[in-house]
Amino acid sequence: MSSNAILVVGGGFSGITAALEAAEVGHEVYIVEKNPFLGGRVMQLNKYFPKLCPPSCGLEIQFQRIKNNKKVKFFTQAEVTKVAGKAGDYEVTVKIRPRYVEPGSVDLSATVRKLSKDIDSEFDLGLGTRKALYMDVPFAFPNRYVLDKDGCTKEDLETLSGADVVNLDDAPREVVLKVGSIVYATGWKPYDVTKLTNLGAGAIPNCVTNMQLERLASPNGPTSGKILRPSDGKTPRSVAFVQCAGSRDENHLNYCSYICCMASLKQAAYVREAYPEARVTIYYIDLRTPGRYDNFAKRILNDDRINAVKGKVAAVAEDAGTGDVILTVEDAVSGIKSDNRHELVVLATGMQPSIAGERLPVDVPVDEMGFIVGGEEKGIFAAGCAATPLDVMKSAQSATGAAMKAIATVRGR
Repeated sequence: MSSNAILVVGGGFSGITAALEAAEVGHEVYIVEKNPFLGGRVMQLNKYFPKLCPPSCGLEIQFQRIKNNKKVKFFTQAEVTKVAGKAGDYEVTVKIRPRYVEPGSVDLSATVRKLSKDIDSEFDLGLGTRKALYMDVPFAFPNRYVLDKDGCTKEDLETLSGADVVNLDDAPREVVLKVGSIVYATGWKPYDVTKLTNLGAGAIPNCVTNMQLERLASPNGPTSGKILRPSDGKTPRSVAFVQCAGSRDENHLNYCSYICCMASLKQAAYVREAYPEARVTIYYIDLRTPGRYDNFAKRILNDDRINAVKGKVAAVAEDAGTGDVILTVEDAVSGIKSDNRHELVVLATGMQPSIAGERLPVDVPVDEMGFIVGGEEKGIFAAGCAATPLDVMKSAQSATGAAMKAIATVRGR
């Protein structure tokens, strides 16, 4: 029996866009998101293109649209485990992990403060800590705490047992959904920085990734928006960006990740706005600023305290006494090789599809890098960075296209 419902796997910006596009023309839509909150990578940013507004700016509008549309149903802490059937008639099994907190927007901050154990924050990419009971950001959706029960001490569990909305007996459950088409909007993950040992990743505290810098610059990040050195909390006066850290490299990601150059230019602006006396150096192979972003790049590079050097970083070392990072760079224009000292180095790591290395519960073709490259004949469509590296605006456009194809599938066209 055919179904007019549509499943969207992934609740980031692309997934939300695809779901709303389908729901607003009358289709029932299910969003399945593995994290406790919707919003995806955009939630972690300080600002995003093209308007350079904070993530709450765009996401809160989308969250409100979801709340106001009864056609959209979503499951968080959830994963698709089985897909059976064919285009127009799929049966999808979804496993939902326990949240341990009952529905409703209840302020549990006083309870959080009573908990003793600090846990490394995945959301802050290891730069900060959280308690076992948490919300990633104040505008999180659903605006409801989640409990990491495995991160509780015995004393913490005793404290939580007395909280009205905490249910320590919550258990995993499964639901089976009938859908006619599936949109994969599973997004991207930062390339594993521990593989970039030649660039100091993991060994030098003041070598951070571009996504870690977003968390440092974010008002709800681990430093309340202050860009500080992880090693000593000092204000950096000299910041370097190393482009193509793991991208365009046959040993890592063999493609250009599209957004890295723009992200570094944006982050250079973060540094200069925060610290007017700071100097920024961007080491690059090619600076790629597609389309409308060319004018933005020209404006940033017009700052006389931002220097772009065409050259590849050959070696990275730490000055143990100061915590500074020494970059050995060969200038591709002058041919001069030099050792350059910086107080903070940002590695522009590439974007890798979130499903890379995973086995999907549905039979769709995936390329060697993990991007979905087919499946449309089965009524399965990839949106956003599940298909190719994209910025937020182009991800939304891609999601709209995927939604239109999914609608056509369930309508039998």
